[in-house]
Amino acid sequence: MRITEAAQRLGTSPRMLRYRDSLGLLPAVRERPLGAGHRHRRFGGAELDAVTAALRLEQRYDISPAALAFGLRVLAEPSVRAAVADLGRRVGRLPSPPERALDFEKERALRLLAGPSAPPGPSAPPGPSAPPGPSAPHGLSAPHGRSAAASRRAGRPPREDQG
Repeated sequence: MRITEAAQRLGTSPRMLRYRDSLGLLPAVRERPLGAGHRHRRFGGAELDAVTAALRLEQRYDISPAALAFGLRVLAEPSVRAAVADLGRRVGRLPSPPERALDFEKERALRLLAGPSAPPGPSAPPGPSAPPGPSAPHGLSAPHGRSAAASRRAGRPPREDQG
């Protein structure tokens, strides 16, 4: 179908459909007509579904078509993703990679301390308190799960029970 009919079906304007196309929010055109005549885009089911999905996302998250297009660009281009992630860490919206690594190690240690009967995951309750020593993995002192080295890296003083 032509753009006018597609716009009527979607409740939008032909101009808005052209704008969405220019932002990359429509599937790529597979076939271009040959010759010197006008090249009109035809709208089929895939294009109508893409516009409908985009409209739903824009309404649900209260964003513009340009913001949605940028979100797709972040997902598709690794350099853009890295730059946005760096900004997220700088403004405090994303944790820095070492913090995430420490969180993973803490969760792992808590699972080990809880024993084999506890279900895996962050919802598992901490295990019984055990004195620090050979039974605590990787120098962790139960029940807090933070090593003296991790405390120093995080800029916190070690607890009294750590060496």
